[in-house]
Amino acid sequence: MSKSQRLLELLMAVNRKRSFTVGELAREFGVSQRTMLRDLQELSEWGVPLYSEVGPHGGYRVLKERILPPIAFSEEEAVAIFFAIHALRHYSSLPFAAEAASAVSKFYACMPPDVRERIDQMRNRVDFVTPKRQAESPYLSILLEAAVEQKVLVIEYESRERRSSRHIQPIGIYTRNGLWYCPAYCWQNEDYRVFRCDRIHAAAFAGAEWEPLDLRDVHLANRKSQRVIAEQEGSPVYAELTRAGVQMCEVEAWAASLLHTRPDGTGWLAGSIAEGDLDYFAKYFIGLGLEVTVLCSPELLASMKRYLAELTGKYGEKAEGGTDLTNRKQNETATDFPKLAKPALRALAQAGYERLEQLTAVSETELLKLHGMGPKAVEQLRDALAAKGLSFARGTDSQ
Repeated sequence: MSKSQRLLELLMAVNRKRSFTVGELAREFGVSQRTMLRDLQELSEWGVPLYSEVGPHGGYRVLKERILPPIAFSEEEAVAIFFAIHALRHYSSLPFAAEAASAVSKFYACMPPDVRERIDQMRNRVDFVTPKRQAESPYLSILLEAAVEQKVLVIEYESRERRSSRHIQPIGIYTRNGLWYCPAYCWQNEDYRVFRCDRIHAAAFAGAEWEPLDLRDVHLANRKSQRVIAEQEGSPVYAELTRAGVQMCEVEAWAASLLHTRPDGTGWLAGSIAEGDLDYFAKYFIGLGLEVTVLCSPELLASMKRYLAELTGKYGEKAEGGTDLTNRKQNETATDFPKLAKPALRALAQAGYERLEQLTAVSETELLKLHGMGPKAVEQLRDALAAKGLSFARGTDSQ
């Protein structure tokens, strides 16, 4: 066995053993203890964190941060890994931010000059854009560690209603639209919940009295099937979508399991939503406007109506100049004027015209003198009068 091959196998051996003696390794590799000491010295120079202990029970130990053996990447593989790590720079928080920065720096430094030049050319040609968020998520590392090690955490969490202390057992962490989320089992709710990581203000491992659940088979891919309580209390939802509505829903991660499409591009949402999510979906569907028609559930429709009433109450109180917006809207719709721009409608109202027939006594020239009345509005009014067999009064300069 050549020396270079022996050193690579030795590197893998010490990473596997974690603690060992020089004699053990010398016998395993069939070399003298003096040769093995020289080999271990070379590994230390490579950066392998070895720690020696003296005494009858002494030997060598590998510190927590192991050095992996060299891996041969093709040029394309190296470039792909570089840009995968480079894309993470858009996140304000990462569970391994320092390590990612160190890795991409090592990759770049070890590449041949022509590959580095190629990467420099590609930096401004390809990117994986993520919305930049100001909110920090400083506890990603401990959340991920708790998920992997199956441990219980005590956290300080700020919900919409209040700030409280909770005991959770994380399943994992994931990011969406620049924000980090942590699905976890919550002892307070006795169910699975998703927590916004930037709203976690403190996190620490819970005491020994908190025995973790066996969640080894629960992970990010199947976590939704574990929400037994939420499913039992869920409300069925069915909503028809226009083509534009389908396109708007396609960008929402939660809609993947609910969205169905037709060959013509229209579609529908069908499934079940938890009772606690009704307000969220009510606001979401209202935001889709005319691109959605919600047919059920009654609870969701009631929540939408309640929210619309609150909006009407907020924005329907006073208009410009103290006029009641709701009453003004009713007055506008009570007329038989065509659909005009708001300045034109105000001009007619201020001039005292409430019905289309009243305009038979006025000429086009007189109408154009009203503040806010334009040629397009006059043309619309002329067409509306003609549809009823009427016309403006003839002025000296009217045509």
